[in-house]
Amino acid sequence: MVIKVFLATSSGSTAIKKKQQEVVGFLEANKIDYAQMDIASNEENRMWMRENVPGDKKPTNGIPLPPQIFNEEGYCGDYETFFDAKEDNRVFAFLGLAPPPGSKEAKMAEQALILQNGKDPEEHLETPSNADDDQEDQENKEEEDQPVTEDEEDAPVTEEEEEEEDEEKEDDLEAEDEAEDES
Repeated sequence: MVIKVFLATSSGSTAIKKKQQEVVGFLEANKIDYAQMDIASNEENRMWMRENVPGDKKPTNGIPLPPQIFNEEGYCGDYETFFDAKEDNRVFAFLGLAPPPGSKEAKMAEQALILQNGKDPEEHLETPSNADDDQEDQENKEEEDQPVTEDEEDAPVTEEEEEEEDEEKEDDLEAEDEAEDES
């Protein structure tokens, strides 16, 4: 995908020139492919930009000022929305691009995914090397969870033995309750 930056190479406004330079400088610094679309020397570019900026994003006079940013045919925004996205570390999302691995924006996107799903996305990925580790961890956890009686400290109690023990305790409690009721 190519980012298109509509700008005016022969603008008389220093404010517009600075805004254009900031957008282009950011794209170059982050090695993002982009194309400069000059609206000052190319009437087709000017008309295309004016027609494709959404109505709610156009100023009251109806003529949007450069720089205007598009991802292919999709409108991203103007300088103000670019600046806000930059301040929030969300420029790649603003541009409709995947953030580079390890960037602040990638980490923020990962955190948002964790919050949305309630779990770490890499937590459940199984590779052949960690699948064996996971199985071993599960077996160790199951062994730790097994209760041990005083007589058989080294031998784990099976579920059947545990159920029998629970039933015996319940029977003893019922017998005690009946004895108290009779007295």
